[in-house]
Amino acid sequence: MYALGDNNKNNKKVAYLDCFSGISGNMLLGALLNGGLPEEVLRTSLAALQIPDWQLEIVHNTVSGLQACCVRVRAQQSAKHRHLHQIRAILEQSALPETVITSSVAVFTRLAEAEAHVHGTTVEKIHFHEVGAVDAIVDIVGVISGFHFLGIEQVTCSPLPMPGGWVSCAHGKLPLPAPAVCELLKKIPVYGDSLAQELVTPTGAALAAELAGSFGPMPPMILEQTGYGAGTMLRKDGRPNLLRLMIGRCPAVTEAQQVEIIETHLDDWNPELWPHVSEKLMEAGALDVSLVPILMKKGRPGFLLRLISDLTHAARLKEIILNETSSIGLRFHTMQRMTLPRKIVEVDTPWGPVQAKKVETAAGSRVTPEFEDCRRLAEEQDIPLQKIYAAVAKQVET
Repeated sequence: MYALGDNNKNNKKVAYLDCFSGISGNMLLGALLNGGLPEEVLRTSLAALQIPDWQLEIVHNTVSGLQACCVRVRAQQSAKHRHLHQIRAILEQSALPETVITSSVAVFTRLAEAEAHVHGTTVEKIHFHEVGAVDAIVDIVGVISGFHFLGIEQVTCSPLPMPGGWVSCAHGKLPLPAPAVCELLKKIPVYGDSLAQELVTPTGAALAAELAGSFGPMPPMILEQTGYGAGTMLRKDGRPNLLRLMIGRCPAVTEAQQVEIIETHLDDWNPELWPHVSEKLMEAGALDVSLVPILMKKGRPGFLLRLISDLTHAARLKEIILNETSSIGLRFHTMQRMTLPRKIVEVDTPWGPVQAKKVETAAGSRVTPEFEDCRRLAEEQDIPLQKIYAAVAKQVET
């Protein structure tokens, strides 16, 4: 049976953060250890920081009957808090790989910017408090090092829970979600939770925001490993305080695998304008567009305009639809898709070369000629278009 993980060079290693009980730095680090990161590799990476007076405690236990890993950092109570420039200096002077240093600095920069915003000061003046303490440095660098060692190329994260209640910090009592967490999770899917306990910490929020390329359901993958990281808190509702990390492989593609479907009904619009509208939508970044005849209310004929977009271009495409059609409202939702790796190749024919699309599948590859290129050659040579297609098929078979 063919599997995506069978040493296929077109596969990439992916990870899904299933944050059903939130996320913290130590929960994610525990999930990595439980999911395949060797303890000695983690300790070697953290030793490169050359920070004194702390110990890493790793405990393998069961939570609600599930094997999990809990990580704690034991540091001296007098350990100083640090500013961003001090943390950056520690990282840049270490022997860690450059990619680990860069990503770790990016996480701390997110934290500093969020703290500066909510406290009305500048990044340079932010005193990190808990964030700059040893445990946060260990959690962030340990997680980044773990993803680097495991060769994770893409991370997707589930929507994150936002409970109520209060949390104690250096500034006193603050409402949950913590203000810095709200700032860090801007434009990221979240949902309310009635539990009056902290489920998403600032460190966890910063890691999710920096590592995850998308947020939503688990993407298609061949699952290879699963790890559970345990938090140090016991939930009041009795549910397990765990983070589940799922690691697998999927085809390596350069296209967006999370897309937005945008559609609207049109019953008072001139369809003669469709070629212009569709061309404008494609030029603005639409992945595909279609116009389908439908029968609407009161027996009135109309059209269903449907568009597929990556998340980057969606806002502009919605604007074009509203400007160029008679629509007064749009429906849209995100959806996962799976596309096959493909590339443009050139196929020789007796009348000249034509471009074709080569698609890689589990059963092998297939080549499909590009219509416009074939039509151009048929018109230039004054021969039937189907002869061009037949010549391409014959060339591919040989």
